[in-house]
This record gives sequence, C-alpha cells and structure tokens, in this order.
Amino acid sequence: MKGTGSKNAWALFLLILAGIVLGGFIGMLSEGVPALKWLSYGQMFGLHEPIVLNLGLLVITFGLTIKITIASIIGIIIAIIIYRFL
Repeated sequence: MKGTGSKNAWALFLLILAGIVLGGFIGMLSEGVPALKWLSYGQMFGLHEPIVLNLGLLVITFGLTIKITIASIIGIIIAIIIYRFL
C-alpha cells in the first residue's frame, strides 16, 4: 500500500533526526569529560558567513552549518536499529 510505505519513511526520518539531535547533544556534553572527549570529535561544514539577498522591500538571509560528530553518527545508527525493531 502506498500510505503504509510513506508512514514508515516518515517514522525513519523522524527517528534519524532525533538520533542526530540527541547524539549532537551528548557530544556537546561530553566535550568537558576527558574519557568521553572522543564523542565530540567531528567536522563542521556549510556556510560560515550567511548570504544576504536584499530585494529592497524584503531582505532574505540564507545560512546553513552542519556539525557531524561521532556521537551523532552513533545516534543515527541507534535510530536505524530501533526502526528495524518497530
């Protein structure tokens, strides 16, 4: 069925998003703990300076920065494992 597949895709998307957010939060908290500092190791990429589009009447600012850490990758893996068991 078409509807069932789309619900499962949304569930997977939301679980992965939750895994990224929780993993990033755990990585941020572990920066100060010497034994868990490896969880916060990662790479940041994206636009460091926002792009501003001034249309006179309307000003639009574009910006996107993504930080991938070991903890967020672990969060994604756990989210996929949870999805498999649902």
